[in-house]
Amino acid sequence: MSDSPAADDPAAAVADAHRREWAFVLAATARVAGDIDLAEECVQDAYVAALDTWSRQGVPRNPAAWLTTAARRRAIDAHRRDQTLRSKLPLLIEPGSAPAPSLEEEPQEDDVIPDDRLRLVFTCCHPALAREAQVALTLRLVCGLTTAEIAQAFLVPEPTMAARVTRAKKKISAARIAYRVPGAAELPDRLDAVLTVVHLLYTTGHTAPAGENLVRADLVDRAIGLARMLRTLMPDEREVRGLLALLLLTDARRATRADASGRLLLLAEQDRSQWDHRAIGEGTALVTDALRGGRPGRFALQAAIAALHAEAPSYGATDWPQILRLYDGLSRVWISPVVTLNRAVALAMAEGPEAGLAEIENLERGGHLAGYRYLPAAKADLLRRLGRHAEAAQAYREALDLTANGPERSFLATRLAQVTAVD
Repeated sequence: MSDSPAADDPAAAVADAHRREWAFVLAATARVAGDIDLAEECVQDAYVAALDTWSRQGVPRNPAAWLTTAARRRAIDAHRRDQTLRSKLPLLIEPGSAPAPSLEEEPQEDDVIPDDRLRLVFTCCHPALAREAQVALTLRLVCGLTTAEIAQAFLVPEPTMAARVTRAKKKISAARIAYRVPGAAELPDRLDAVLTVVHLLYTTGHTAPAGENLVRADLVDRAIGLARMLRTLMPDEREVRGLLALLLLTDARRATRADASGRLLLLAEQDRSQWDHRAIGEGTALVTDALRGGRPGRFALQAAIAALHAEAPSYGATDWPQILRLYDGLSRVWISPVVTLNRAVALAMAEGPEAGLAEIENLERGGHLAGYRYLPAAKADLLRRLGRHAEAAQAYREALDLTANGPERSFLATRLAQVTAVD
């Protein structure tokens, strides 16, 4: 039986396995199923079966292995039923129909992707799908994010994102896009989508969209693991180095982002001696490599910004003018309202809150970040610094209405109380 803390609570064990092992179980099942929809159905059935079986027999020592075996057996059974149907109704099979996948998984000597999860990420990022559909579908199926979490990452309403995922799955089915691992020559064309998936997975874990924990460590660790595998798989790709550097440099602060009570700590409040300096050293070396050899990409530039924060001996010693210049470069290679907002914050630090506030108000008028909680939060902070407390209070209220993460809500509520008391 399992030694995990959830071993005495089958429902909790299933929930924990879903959070931690979904991607692994789905990826392993997809190799047998040969079809992502079938694999997803089999994995869902395996989790349902686990709740019943574990309640009667106890939680197994290795829940992931139990779930993988159960899901793969269901996939094999489904193919056997399909083969039986094909043998009994040969006249209904269209000429040229694709044969069912083999029931036995055979190792493929030409597999260039060493991990089932990373293999499935590349497979889901199929060029027949629109880029946003590729990324959304992969985050939903492979990374196990909810539709609401993906919608927040894309800054769109949840129904819009649900429709995108549904359309992508329907297109895969209608176009008969098979589960096929891309060859080495196809990987570069899918790389940007894969990097985007890993980055969004990390950002979702870095600050959880909801709940009482600031960080979802399972998502953060999964993203960093995938980024390391990408580095091994494609060591000459500068943007792969840039992404891994960005994640390492940002995550180096994880232990200091909240105090022992869970209170959110701003960058200026964090104990830099407790940062992960080994990760900072590794990330800084990767940034240096990523910036060499031509025009840097969006991940290399973001990593360079993270490196300046990580290397500053104190918050007051941060090189804001250089960070602002890097954001100018990032804005040229990646047109994004979030980048514009982050640049406005850097501008406020380099040239004063009035300059940053003017940029944020331009963003508000454009409407591109409507519903994005960090827009009113950033505006509130600049208004507070300018002594415009009544306006700051209104912006803090707007940010609170958009925020579901517990530590962030507590921070905003505290700031709201402060500016209200002063006013």
